[in-house]
Amino acid sequence: MKTPSSPSQQSKNDLHNLLPYIGKWLMLAIIIAVLAGTASALFLFSLEWATSWRESHGWIIWLLPIAGFAVSWMYLKIGKDVETGNNLLLNQIHNPSKIIPLRMAPLIWIGTVISHLFGASVGREGTAVQMGGALADQLTHVFKIEQQQRRLLIMAGISAGFASVFGTPLAGAIFGLEVLAIGRMRYDAILPCFIAAIIADQVGLLWGVHHTHYNDITSGMLPIPHFTAWVFLATLIAGVIFGLVGMVFARTTHGLSDFMKKHITYAPWRAFIGGVLIAVAVWMIGSHRYIGLGIPVIVESFQQQLSASDFASKMIFTITSIGTGFKGGEVTPLFYIGATLGNALAPLLHMPFPMLAALGFVAVFAGAANTPIASTVMAIELFGTEIGIYAAIACVISYLFSGHTGIYHAQRVEHAKHQHEVKNKAP
Repeated sequence: MKTPSSPSQQSKNDLHNLLPYIGKWLMLAIIIAVLAGTASALFLFSLEWATSWRESHGWIIWLLPIAGFAVSWMYLKIGKDVETGNNLLLNQIHNPSKIIPLRMAPLIWIGTVISHLFGASVGREGTAVQMGGALADQLTHVFKIEQQQRRLLIMAGISAGFASVFGTPLAGAIFGLEVLAIGRMRYDAILPCFIAAIIADQVGLLWGVHHTHYNDITSGMLPIPHFTAWVFLATLIAGVIFGLVGMVFARTTHGLSDFMKKHITYAPWRAFIGGVLIAVAVWMIGSHRYIGLGIPVIVESFQQQLSASDFASKMIFTITSIGTGFKGGEVTPLFYIGATLGNALAPLLHMPFPMLAALGFVAVFAGAANTPIASTVMAIELFGTEIGIYAAIACVISYLFSGHTGIYHAQRVEHAKHQHEVKNKAP
């Protein structure tokens, strides 16, 4: 009969097993960080060039239909197995099967830069996350990683990509843990996700990446009021609105995508039609305000009162772009939508507009992506610790009011938001 180990012996055994584990995942996470951080840096440089060129040559918007057709045709011919993008990464984490093709990284890079160059309203997180996940998964063969442990590699790649593209290492780390399933976080990946996110952000900075610092815009500090009953209530009300807008965005984008796929079977024509609609809309309103990333307008939302039509217009342009097949991502447009919506709500709620813009920036994203914790941490990283309690309230309320549909189809519902029942249980 085997003699039970003493507590001290068990502790020694645990330590003996822990050290190789930490060493292994430190090494893998650092490699992933270097790959993802470098890819994100080069992507951001190319995106900056594309945006600058488009702004200097406004006529290029009329070529957007051709650009959309070309990118969709490229995916149709050589990228059908990676076309689902972020959802492919999430599915491989839920049910590991085959290695994510390396071509996902260059395809999404090229597709996103073209989308921005010609004037689609798309983001950049999808590109960074897909590049990070695809590059990380290539280590499976190199280091002979078991199928079940591939999940950790891909999650670390997601965290590294998100962190390095936005300059928010802690939010990036948590995003990789939180985005997989509603109501569940995978703590078995906490070490690689945090290390990969932190190092990837530093790698991007070493390459010379410059992120927008919103606190600098408001002279180092957002005007945060003292905690009162009204401020608390106003934050709750704003959170509800942010969540409903996030839900509308996600459902409408999916609805348009499904409608286009049902009625137009040839994918390149879907993007062509979307490009025509966007180009004509830009011509009709006589402004490029609602295409591309929209960083200047996000900055404006912290500096002055804006029109209430800004958030609605950006929603329409982004839903049309993504719903018809343009590549990029949803997150930065969601930041735009949230910041301009918060700006518009501020007078109605008798709150400082920079503060409401900051809350909307993160809370609409929290509702649409079902990631309230990552979004709260992002608010602290971008806007300072003083906003933390208000961001937590707004992001959690937004999450609760946004329903169980999000921008990522493959995100599973582990625990329903309002009941104790379990749906679509993730492994």
